[in-house]
Amino acid sequence: MRRRDFVTLLGGAATWPLAARAQQWTMPVIGMLDIRPPEVMSARLRAFRDGLKEIGYVEGDNVAIEYRFAPIDRLADPAAELVRRSVALIVATQGSAVFAAKAATATIPIVFLVGEDPVKLGLVTSLARPSSNLTGVNLLTAELVAKRLEFLRELVPKAARIAVLVNPSDVTTTESTLSDVQVVARTMALEIQVLNANNNPEIDVAFEAIARSKPDALVVASSPFFNGRRVQVVQLAAFHHIPATYSLRDFVEIGGLMSYGPNIGDAYRQIGAYAGQILKGAKPADLPVAQPSVFELFINAQTARMLGLRIPPSLFASADEVIE
Repeated sequence: MRRRDFVTLLGGAATWPLAARAQQWTMPVIGMLDIRPPEVMSARLRAFRDGLKEIGYVEGDNVAIEYRFAPIDRLADPAAELVRRSVALIVATQGSAVFAAKAATATIPIVFLVGEDPVKLGLVTSLARPSSNLTGVNLLTAELVAKRLEFLRELVPKAARIAVLVNPSDVTTTESTLSDVQVVARTMALEIQVLNANNNPEIDVAFEAIARSKPDALVVASSPFFNGRRVQVVQLAAFHHIPATYSLRDFVEIGGLMSYGPNIGDAYRQIGAYAGQILKGAKPADLPVAQPSVFELFINAQTARMLGLRIPPSLFASADEVIE
């Protein structure tokens, strides 16, 4: 793992009793909870396993992983199932999954991956010393929306009307995103159009609204739902010929215009390493919430040309990669 990419606020660990270790010879079980099935998260799960391996755990050798996924409004049942299974710990890699796991147990350790401040979300009391049974990684993707909008305006300097696509089910993330966007909009004299989508048909409806109102550019908010529907979102942005910015490189690799955010693979390696440390006896409260210290700007040059955009030298210089 590129440890320079994540910063933590406190070191040290203490012993944490694990339910799955009632017998030393029993293979510990990690429960993994998300809204996305494992097959659409293959690269992320490889990174997670790499993090586990760094601590000495290999799936199928000395640790088992139970995967559970469900729609946002049905996560309580698989979370409760993992608790009944007496897993050693739960890894939740999406906001709603984290809250479902938190509601299901106050004793089984939970390692989370969230896109914004977990203190603000009420998951932990402190980044340096998380309370209770939770710790993990804050990707800061929600906090970066203002910077993404600034980069987008640099690439599309004449943009005056900006559409923002949000997932209303991610209540806290949506509120934070729109608040930050409004602050930037006032300083740049931008008009903001908010579009909501929580399922595939609503994504189509949102882009139909874009076709009618014809905004100059689009900001797609950070959301596991949008990431899972990234092909649909990117193709619709191309069809409607609208410059769009995203939170993750995944979108740019399949034709999205630009993204700015953390390295998601490093984040999954980090939570894998935390899971391994907990299996070895570390207490979640003594594992500080990790945060990325390096963020990456990616631009798809072919998409820029298709949209008739010239990438300014300043963005070329800032970009970690310009994908041809």
